Amino acid sequence: MSESANHIHPEFSRQLAREDKEKLLGQKGLVVWMYGMSGSGKSTIANAAEKTLHEQGCMTTILDGDNLRTGLNEALGFSDDDRRENIRRVSQVAKLFAHQGILTLVSVITPRQELRDLARDIIGDDYYEVFVKASYDLCEKRDVKGLYAKAASGEIKNFTGKDSSFEEPHNPDLVIDTEGQEIAESVGKLLEAIKQKISNI
Repeated sequence: MSESANHIHPEFSRQLAREDKEKLLGQKGLVVWMYGMSGSGKSTIANAAEKTLHEQGCMTTILDGDNLRTGLNEALGFSDDDRRENIRRVSQVAKLFAHQGILTLVSVITPRQELRDLARDIIGDDYYEVFVKASYDLCEKRDVKGLYAKAASGEIKNFTGKDSSFEEPHNPDLVIDTEGQEIAESVGKLLEAIKQKISNI
């Protein structure tokens, strides 16, 4: 334990219980952790799903990897240590939102199994793992952000799928294969899975 930890005294007993907040919202908190290579469709699916959930009266938020790297995680790079710290921070924030009864859609590459295990360990039972699957070749063809072209020219180092590996998952809760289906079908598949996890949708 660090010296500073001796001066930290977490307090939860006097705060409103999670159940009180979920009752107010009429829903259960959940973290839908969507991961896959850049261009696989994570953010597109998350944004479309959130719009539908909002229309259905669900309180939601999206934690998008690129957005977080412009604020909370702006000082982090893409080394193994920085990737781990990135996931640790996102997981802690997602956990906080879920405990407020908020349906939290996370869209982060999360390339290695150890990082997914870290997220699951931090978030606990609220963690619902969704692998958004697409091949490197397809993502490179899409290249919606121009990152694959930069990686090919050497402008980006430690690029997932090229210099830095992407590990296929062991046992995700849901697989959405965007290589073989339209976005609307992918969104529908995600929403159906969420319906089974949250009572009021």
